[in-house]
Amino acid sequence: MDSILRSISFIFHPLLMPIFGVFFYFSKSPRYIPVEVINAKLVSLFILTVILPILLYFLLKTLGKVTSIYLKSTKERIIPLILNFVVTLVIIKRILTPTQVVELYFFFVGILISTLSCLILAVLKFKASIHLMAISGLLMFFIALSIHFSININGTLAFTIIITGAVATSRLHLKAHSFTELVVGFFLGMIPQLILVNYWL
Repeated sequence: MDSILRSISFIFHPLLMPIFGVFFYFSKSPRYIPVEVINAKLVSLFILTVILPILLYFLLKTLGKVTSIYLKSTKERIIPLILNFVVTLVIIKRILTPTQVVELYFFFVGILISTLSCLILAVLKFKASIHLMAISGLLMFFIALSIHFSININGTLAFTIIITGAVATSRLHLKAHSFTELVVGFFLGMIPQLILVNYWL
């Protein structure tokens, strides 16, 4: 059981949630978007949201700024969150403009707000769960897409809810967070996405 819960925290790491959201959007969107455009955006976003953060993590680890990929202390979180904020800002300025893919633009604006909120809390010595922040934001985005496109994705929503619970259980089991930190992380991810729905739904 311990290995399973550790695997859940690793497989559903916050770094992967944005690209999951983008991939899901392109697979369900009824709009015609050229395959070349989709591939270009997927590759660009994968590099910026997954590959680049991993490279930056190893750099920070080499410099002694972090000790593990789970960023166990609030002090370790500050620099990675700042870097993630900058990367997300680049994405919404250069790759996902509101005139091209408005849903994804506001999805990443929500991620930007969540990241900034988590950074502020880290500076204040509060360790909100980034895992729950990422998965709850993704869940809210899926719910909004199902309404926006009038599509039945009940299976996906049920699976995501189950995974959200599994991730929360994993973080508690590993003693990475308290219940309060998980709840705060959940709402940090969900509320910005819920508010921004007003601009594109």
